[in-house]
Amino acid sequence: MNIKIGFEVHQQIATRRKMYCNCPTNYQDVPPNTNVCPICTGMPGAKPLPPNQRAVEAAVEIALMLGCRVYTNQTIYIQRKHYDYPDLPSGYQRTSLPLAGGGSLLGVRIREIHLEEDPGQYDPLGGNVDYNRSGIPLVEIVTEPDMKSPEEARNFLRALVRVLEYTGKVRPEAGGAMRADVNISLEGGGRVEVKNVNSIKGAYRALRYEVIRQREKLKRGLGVERETRAFLESQMVTVPMRVKETEEDYRYIPDPDIFPLILDEGWVEKIRERMAEPPHLRESRLISEYKITRAAAEVIVSERELADLYEAVAREVDPKLVAIWFRTRLKKVLNYMKLRAADIKFTPAQLAGLLRMVRDRQLTPEQGELVLRELAKHPAEPEKIIARLGLFPIKREELLPIIARVIEENQKAVEDYRSGKEEAINFLTGKVLQLTGRRADPREITRLLIEKIGKK
Repeated sequence: MNIKIGFEVHQQIATRRKMYCNCPTNYQDVPPNTNVCPICTGMPGAKPLPPNQRAVEAAVEIALMLGCRVYTNQTIYIQRKHYDYPDLPSGYQRTSLPLAGGGSLLGVRIREIHLEEDPGQYDPLGGNVDYNRSGIPLVEIVTEPDMKSPEEARNFLRALVRVLEYTGKVRPEAGGAMRADVNISLEGGGRVEVKNVNSIKGAYRALRYEVIRQREKLKRGLGVERETRAFLESQMVTVPMRVKETEEDYRYIPDPDIFPLILDEGWVEKIRERMAEPPHLRESRLISEYKITRAAAEVIVSERELADLYEAVAREVDPKLVAIWFRTRLKKVLNYMKLRAADIKFTPAQLAGLLRMVRDRQLTPEQGELVLRELAKHPAEPEKIIARLGLFPIKREELLPIIARVIEENQKAVEDYRSGKEEAINFLTGKVLQLTGRRADPREITRLLIEKIGKK
């Protein structure tokens, strides 16, 4: 059965002031209804300021990162989108006509990109409204219904969030998280919109539920009507909200208090010149330029700062060795320490020095990982960390007597290995490692053990 899925994704833009007034945007850090003024609470006679230029720049940069054509040298009206909710004190939400369109990401077409203002926060249980959030700039990204499964939709959202993070222009904190309206239809049924899903996991679960619900209705000969639904994350189900509005229901009109936007082509080109390389394009370039695997490139571009660090280190050491370390050991250390690449304090030169020592077998890979952990905690030259940890590699003449002792003291394991039990060699290797204080390379230990045991 044919499935069509599209998104309307909203993300807060990181600015210090709101879209049409000078109120600050740190709404999570202050008591309710304190970051407010007559403009963002819709008081009669209050006139909005011109649109926040930083918000407009951010929306244009996001559009360019997604390969969209920005609509330059034409009139872009700010419109009033009318509906009556308690979190909209003026009775309408300001939203621009499209600033850009015609882009794509992972084969999903981007229909258009808008600027909007966030509504307030309404608590239906207590009947309270907090207008601190009202008026914070939003970028809205509307896709075509090009996704054919919940899994494909999840992959798209992950890629989109990565692009947004690469710009550095969106709010990273929890309150500024992506909110998505999910549109889904199955062949023979009407389009259903699931409103305000606030996570990638939530969008995936809502889509999974809707596929099952709509498929069952169609199998029983019942129609799937066009409607708006809400996703109850605690129960992982969607429930009806209202029959789907049409464009006419919102009674769009140009806002008479705000001059329309006209985006200058030269100004847009300056944004294009200074913006970051989009992650999906950077991934392809890393594979081509450094001859690394796609799996490694995917990990490296997962964070802009991680990709920057990779390229700086890869200029000093074999790019393939660096890619292996980034994909496995560095990513593991960062995850264990709950750090992002932006939190890294050590320099590319320090990491390159460590990897050169591993390459030249001055350190085992396991010892290198121990040094990497210390490097992440307390940045210093690798040699100083090695001295502090006492990780001087053991010499062969020191290692051979220890191997002989382990063989002598563990004859049962030796006989087990000779009789075909391969795991016995791992036991013996561990014993040698323990006696050397983990200063020896386990691969070298295993090789020497097999060599010695093989002599009867």
